[in-house]
Amino acid sequence: MSTTTEHEDRYKWIALSNTTLGVLLVAINESILIIALPAIFRGIKLNPLVPSNSFYLLWILLGFMLVTAVLVVTLGRIGDIYGRVRMYNLGFAIFTAFSILLSINWLHGQAAGAFIIGMRLGQGVGGAFLFANSSAILTDAFPNNQRGLALGINNIAGIAGAFIGLVVGGLLAPVDWRLVFIVSAPIGLAGTIWAYLKLRDNGVRTPAKIDWVGNILFAVGLTVLLVGITYGIEPYGSSAMGWGSPKVLAELAIGIILLVAFVIAETKVKHPMFRIQLFKIRAFSAGNFASLLAAIGRGGLMFIFVMWLQGIWLPLHGYNFSVTPLWAGIYMLPLTLGFLVAGPASGILSDKFGARPFATTGMALAALTFVGFDFLPINFSYLPFALLMLGNGLAMGLFASPNRAAVMNSLPPDQRGAGAGMSGVFQNAAMVLSMGIFFTLMISGIASDLPNALYHGLVVNNVPAQVASKVSHLPPISSLFAALLGYDPIKSILGASFLSHLPAHSVAVLSGHRFFPTLLSKPFSAGLNLAFLFGAIACVLAGIASLLRGKRYVHGQEEELGAEQNETVAD
Repeated sequence: MSTTTEHEDRYKWIALSNTTLGVLLVAINESILIIALPAIFRGIKLNPLVPSNSFYLLWILLGFMLVTAVLVVTLGRIGDIYGRVRMYNLGFAIFTAFSILLSINWLHGQAAGAFIIGMRLGQGVGGAFLFANSSAILTDAFPNNQRGLALGINNIAGIAGAFIGLVVGGLLAPVDWRLVFIVSAPIGLAGTIWAYLKLRDNGVRTPAKIDWVGNILFAVGLTVLLVGITYGIEPYGSSAMGWGSPKVLAELAIGIILLVAFVIAETKVKHPMFRIQLFKIRAFSAGNFASLLAAIGRGGLMFIFVMWLQGIWLPLHGYNFSVTPLWAGIYMLPLTLGFLVAGPASGILSDKFGARPFATTGMALAALTFVGFDFLPINFSYLPFALLMLGNGLAMGLFASPNRAAVMNSLPPDQRGAGAGMSGVFQNAAMVLSMGIFFTLMISGIASDLPNALYHGLVVNNVPAQVASKVSHLPPISSLFAALLGYDPIKSILGASFLSHLPAHSVAVLSGHRFFPTLLSKPFSAGLNLAFLFGAIACVLAGIASLLRGKRYVHGQEEELGAEQNETVAD
């Protein structure tokens, strides 16, 4: 083996290890707050269940994800023009800087909440740089017969990181909420220095002017659309949700109009932000559509599982509300294990046999696991739940790695950054859309049954009828958020001072482990049935899209193309 070949072989593993660290760190930070939010809100002395504070809850939870979804295509295209490694390195530095700033927040109340939102948005910008360019760097570094392995490991790190973040947040937050942010700083600093010293740009650089019109239309359009979806799950007037709000309807309409204008504009300019013609490559379009549907089926369910465990199952099994966030993450570990096992293995096999059999089978199996979850009782035995979790993780891992490699292999070398960015948009925007869909389904299932059950349960336990009526008509999303945050719902709603005036036996029942979980079980079960049905349908459609991707296609190797894929993307 020549010295040059040895050097190239060593470099590709450096690129894989660094980009996987970057993606893993960003993915962990996307989910770490789900479990850590109760400790954070207690630490900054802000009650997120007060209606006037719902803004802080939603934006601390979703702001990072929204910024990442909006910017990945733009930053991927900038990487194509100015160098992917340069943009990736900048992203690592930005992400690390905002992680440090997040950990030195000494404010309280709404000012502290606003500070966290601002810093999380900045952290999301760094995350977008990393997501947008990591896949392109790996595609440049690895030969096409090893990209499935490389992109599989990288992609699985991103997906598994979302679940690892649940456990990390649960472990660190009870010690000190600032540790949730501090933990990223030294890792990010080491990764930043490592990237600057070791990564190099092997990609094809295409000098071009920045498409300001396209960038603005896309960023504003997607932002407004995702904001509309986010506020659609909030109450509006007497309605449990905000989908009928003129503001939400206007945001959805404006977002769609601007995105349509973006598509039209990209066909008119000389140097577009994203070449719409790339969607003529069947492997690219089918792979991204399958990824979108898989992310829609998977994304919101993570929150549903957390609420199911924290709000119902764990309290019914004797866990205090305060420790349910940590244990929810622990009980979901089989899902992460499945990802970690299936992802690299399917990536290696797809390098030899192509993506279609693995990705399609993965989605079919994922759909079956959602059907299996639908048959579990609300107070399930853990073993079948764990086996279904493991099966779902294996199925998603079987899909994700081959699908990502097939999408990246289909791209021309000078469009890998923008193409990877568009794939990132499909995944990250789908997460927000998925949350909107799943929360809507859950609230629809809960809204009809919970108020009556809650009213009678409170009255029986000596809560005055007027107070019980007022509490029972609170928006159902308050109960879901309480479950998600691991709060004692009744104590949060009624207040400790009110409970102190009730008879001791009533306080014991209302504040016990079983009262609210038992009330919530039946309404929550109705919402779960709808959610799992939707998840199964989304996975079936993703499997069909994957099946229609055509034969194995690596750009520039026309002998592997089916006749229907012999289309090129003109400059």
